[in-house]
Amino acid sequence: MSTASGESAGLLAVSSLSKRFGGLVALRDVTFTTITNRVTSIVGPNGAGKTTLFNLISGVIRPDQGRVVFDGADVSGWASHRLAAAGLARTFQNVQLFSNLNALENVMVGRVNRNSLCVLDSLLMLPRERRERRARMERAEAMLELVGIADKKLAFPKELAYGDQKRLEIARALATEPKLLILDEPTQGMVAREANNVVKLMADLTARGITILLIEHNMNVVMTASDKVVVINFGEKIAEGPPAAVRANPQVIEAYLGAEA
Repeated sequence: MSTASGESAGLLAVSSLSKRFGGLVALRDVTFTTITNRVTSIVGPNGAGKTTLFNLISGVIRPDQGRVVFDGADVSGWASHRLAAAGLARTFQNVQLFSNLNALENVMVGRVNRNSLCVLDSLLMLPRERRERRARMERAEAMLELVGIADKKLAFPKELAYGDQKRLEIARALATEPKLLILDEPTQGMVAREANNVVKLMADLTARGITILLIEHNMNVVMTASDKVVVINFGEKIAEGPPAAVRANPQVIEAYLGAEA
């Protein structure tokens, strides 16, 4: 993938981000930018601080120091729902779906932040409410089609294979119309063919104007899908750059890639 433009003015810029939990420093002085409409991957060993970084960016926890700038605004410490309304969506390593809703309804929930109706519209079932619901359903069906599980729209999460649950969570995130999509281990539990489909999906999404920030342990996926790779170890950034350059970095090889490099 090309890294032609947008590097200096990335949609997301993280500056000197740090987080401590009691005596444990989970993240120390991490700085990087995404490439607009491209894939930036965060990699590192288990316990390196990747999930903490994602939680800081997405408003799950607040940073002790540093800034998160999204789409030109300092969003450090913003709540998750406020970030979602601004155009930032994420998935989680452990799938978080509504077990009592089918796939279509799970994705429709993702449209809540785009709802323009007032309570009275919904209570009285006015024509505007019916039009809005129809639009939400059509959008949800389109997102299920995009991720490849439109034929399972009436299935409940427990009836879906784990890989399909991951795709469903991506579809729900896409329903929010994000500018930045944060994916946490999207190919976890998938066979090679399914993982390749996720790589193709990410290429499709970036072509549609969505910037992607990715945590992924499958290094084949990282090296194939990424335009930039950021490596962290023991809570600190140790490398940043194009996939080939990062893979050949001796410090990265020692800390993470080992014999795979």
